[in-house]
Amino acid sequence: QDVSDTVSVALGGREAGIVFEGDRRYDIVVRLDRATRDDLDAVGALPVLLPGEGGARASVPLRELAKFGFSEGLNQVSRENGKRRVVVQANVRGNDLGSFVVEAQEKVAAQVKLPTGSFIEWGGQFENLQAASARLSVVIPIIFAAIFGILFLALGGMRQAIAVYSAIPLALAGGVFSLLLTGLPFSVSAAVGFIVLSGVTVLNGLVVMTSINTRIEAGKPVDMAINEGVMERVRAVLMTGIVPAIGFVPMALATGTGAEVQKPLAIVVIGGLITSTLLTLFVLPAISHLLLRGRHKHHVAGDYGDVDTFGAELPVK
Repeated sequence: QDVSDTVSVALGGREAGIVFEGDRRYDIVVRLDRATRDDLDAVGALPVLLPGEGGARASVPLRELAKFGFSEGLNQVSRENGKRRVVVQANVRGNDLGSFVVEAQEKVAAQVKLPTGSFIEWGGQFENLQAASARLSVVIPIIFAAIFGILFLALGGMRQAIAVYSAIPLALAGGVFSLLLTGLPFSVSAAVGFIVLSGVTVLNGLVVMTSINTRIEAGKPVDMAINEGVMERVRAVLMTGIVPAIGFVPMALATGTGAEVQKPLAIVVIGGLITSTLLTLFVLPAISHLLLRGRHKHHVAGDYGDVDTFGAELPVK
């Protein structure tokens, strides 16, 4: 114990008091100066007190009681849940995190033989990615189901809801293409960008389909209702697509801290909004025509009574 205390105080130091300067507090630690700590002869000459009787205690040099020297060792011993651990860190570039970890796991399993009692855990951002992916696998289906339900209630028909909903995968294709074009890997922030993109796409489609529905209910033919409805909402669709895309440009060009999170989200939204806007104006009318044709009624009055026709023109006397 005496040897341990001597070495601990000489090399590590021991708190001997406290000094206050105004509101600040400083601990006073007593230990050997750096030059003495680095000198083995000086450390070996440290006196170690021995037990004595009558208040008189003798001392012997530390070198007489212990062997010591300089050697390489761990400057820190980390533990987690009571178990020692060694952290190996790596930065991933040019590949997505999930693919990198899968490849690393295969190589480690084939080339690394762990000592008995040792094991490997993959943590850090990969652990967060797994947790986020598990949450998104539950949240995303619920979100898309809720979107379809809201569309069905808002438009009052299954075919109209399907027409608007079908624009979502087409818009998501633009986000995927933008990631491929920029070489960015898929990540959690990119997944969030796809959710944002789905919402904007549905909003544009709902605006157009509402205008089309209004004209069909007024008795206009489907083709005419689609043409007039789309033309009326061109400005609204363009503004809804262009303004958010411009707002995400600074995030897409970011290079500082946090850019690895901002960029994928912004790139997905910008690329998806471009395709979403074009698809809403050109593809959605075609889909609407296929799904809605033959579903409108013409109310015709004639000598033989009132007749409801579905997409057909009857001669009226």
